[in-house]
Amino acid sequence: MKRIGLFLLPLGLFLLITVFLLQGLFSNPRDIESSLLNQPVPTFRLPDVMDASIEYGPEVFDGEVTLLNVWGTWCVTCAIELPFLTELRQQGVRIVGLYYEQNMDPDFGGKTLPEIRLDIDKTLSQLGNPYVFNIFDEQRDTSMDFGVTGAPETFLIDREGKVRLHHVGDLNERVWQAKFLPLYQELSQ
Repeated sequence: MKRIGLFLLPLGLFLLITVFLLQGLFSNPRDIESSLLNQPVPTFRLPDVMDASIEYGPEVFDGEVTLLNVWGTWCVTCAIELPFLTELRQQGVRIVGLYYEQNMDPDFGGKTLPEIRLDIDKTLSQLGNPYVFNIFDEQRDTSMDFGVTGAPETFLIDREGKVRLHHVGDLNERVWQAKFLPLYQELSQ
């Protein structure tokens, strides 16, 4: 009887580990459930990326349904989604950018703020500018408070300033139609 128990214990552990690994293998990394869903946006006070004398806080989301798009000029996928986001803005969708810079650390040959602004101007003039304004999250504290894992990510924020939807990856026509549009229309009425 002891021999059977000694055989079943490793077999049971092996099966448990196998099930755990298979679950991770077949899960979609874009299906990250945000802990902020139906919660107010985190408190922040950050400058405009182009004009540090202008500061923004959570009140920028009061009264209007808004997409908050986390992006950076260094992000290839962000560049791919800019033309579609620009189309959405032309259709009346309010989009605020949360600029997420990863190359500011001078210890790693980082960019200066004037260089970042030039990159932003160049990128938006070439690919389209969907943003009402861009919030500059230099230290990435606000991005961390939102649970951002990288760029691009997009949040749908309702008129009361609550996060209603979070999407990891580019926002394209397919994602907009399937995931965002029904809720956006509901919140906009």
